[in-house]
Amino acid sequence: MYIRILAILLVAATTLGLSACNTIAGFGQDITDSARTVQHAL
Repeated sequence: MYIRILAILLVAATTLGLSACNTIAGFGQDITDSARTVQHAL
């Protein structure tokens, strides 16, 4: 019983961790694109 709960929590934590990394990577890409736009404008 406890192993099943631990396995579910591990899968949930892994999923949340991967989604957070993807969000941070997307945020960094948005900042990079904005910086390039400003650089081209100057």
